[in-house]
Amino acid sequence: MKITDVKTWVVGNPPPGIGGKYFIFVKLTTDGGVVGYGEAYNATFSAHVTARMIEDMAERYLVGRDPHDLENLFRRVYSSGFTQRPDVSGMGCFSALEMACWDIIGKEADKPVYKLLGGQVHETLRSYTYLYPHTGSVHSEDARGKNVYNDPDMAAACALEYVEQGFNAVKLDPAGPYTAYDGHQPRLIDIDLSARMIKAIREAVGNRADILFGTHGQFTASGALRLARAIEPYDPLWFEEPVPPDMPEVMAQVARGTSIPIATGERLTTKFEFARVIENRAATILQPDLGRSGGILETKKIAAMAEAYHIQVAPHCYCGPIVGAANIQLAVTLPNFLILESLKQWDGFHATLLKKKIGWQDGNVIPSKEPGLGVELDEAVCDAHPYSGLDLHLQMMQTPLMP
Repeated sequence: MKITDVKTWVVGNPPPGIGGKYFIFVKLTTDGGVVGYGEAYNATFSAHVTARMIEDMAERYLVGRDPHDLENLFRRVYSSGFTQRPDVSGMGCFSALEMACWDIIGKEADKPVYKLLGGQVHETLRSYTYLYPHTGSVHSEDARGKNVYNDPDMAAACALEYVEQGFNAVKLDPAGPYTAYDGHQPRLIDIDLSARMIKAIREAVGNRADILFGTHGQFTASGALRLARAIEPYDPLWFEEPVPPDMPEVMAQVARGTSIPIATGERLTTKFEFARVIENRAATILQPDLGRSGGILETKKIAAMAEAYHIQVAPHCYCGPIVGAANIQLAVTLPNFLILESLKQWDGFHATLLKKKIGWQDGNVIPSKEPGLGVELDEAVCDAHPYSGLDLHLQMMQTPLMP
C-alpha cells in the first residue's frame, strides 16, 4: 500500500463560528483507493499557507510510501531541514497527515483506530463544553454589551442550560485578554470578574457540574496565584495555562502554590515538550491537541509518560470535527483519561461537515464502531464553504494590557 494523492481544503466556518474561523482538512488516497482524512490545528500562518505546507510535507515525505510506517515518518519530519526540535507549525501539518494515515490503517484493517492502539478502555467519554452566547459571534473579541463572557448572571444561566442538557462540566475564560506581552499581573477588575463569574455558576449548578477555569497563559506566576486565591473557594476542576506555556518551571510555582489542579498542553507539541511539564511537576492534567501535538501515536506516548506520574489527560479541541474524532479514538484507549472537550454537542456546522455526526448523549461522547477515525468528511460541504480570508485562526492583542 502506498499514498498516491493528497488534497487539502480550507473551509470557512459560518456564524456563530464555534471552533474557529476556518478548518484545515487533508485527504490522503492510496493506490488501492482507500481514503483517510486529517485536520491541522495550526494558528501561526494563514490558512492557505498552512494548507500548502501540508501538501509540501506530504509530497516530500509521504507520497509513494506506506502509511503504516509512522515512526519512520515522524523521524523524517521531525528532522526536516536539519531541525530535530519541537516545531508547532511543522507538527500541526504532520499531525493532520498522521491522523489521515491512521484513518487509512483502520479502514484497511476494518477496525476503529482504538482497536489498533491497545483496545477500548472506556465505553463512553465524559465531555465538557465552553459557555457560548446564544446569538452573535462566539469570539469574545467581537462580543458587545453584556454576554456570557462578562456577565455572571448570563454565564450562570448558560451553564445551567448546558447542565440540563446533560453536561456535568462547563468551561469559561473570563480573566481578561491575551496579549503578545504576556504574562502580566491580572488587573483587579479581572480578578473580581473571574471570582463573581465562578461564584454565580457554582450557585446555579451546585455540585451537578465541575467548573473548568480556562486561561491562556496571561499571567505571571505571582499574578496567577493572586487569581487562584480568589477562585479557590468555588472548587474549579482546573486552572488552565495560568502562565505562558514556554516555561514549565514557572508554571510549577503556581502548581505548588494552589490547591486547584493545573492543566496545560494545547500549545505544546511532541513528547519532548510534554516531558518538561511532567519532570517539573508543572501540571496534573495534560491537554494535548491532536491537531498539533504530533498526532495520535505521539500523543499515545505522551499519555503513557503521564500515566507513570499519575497525571491525567484531557484532550483539547477548538477546531473541526476530524481532530475531534481523532481525540475520541485516542481517549477511548487511555487508562488516565479525565474528560474530553466537545464543541457543544457536536451539532451545528461540525455535524454538517460529516456524513454522520459524532455521537453524544447525556454529557458523554459515544465512540464510533466504524473503521478508521469513525467519521467521513462530506467533501461537497467543504467545497461549498471555501475560506478566502487572511485572518489567523486565533490571535493575541498586539499591544500591552494597561490597567
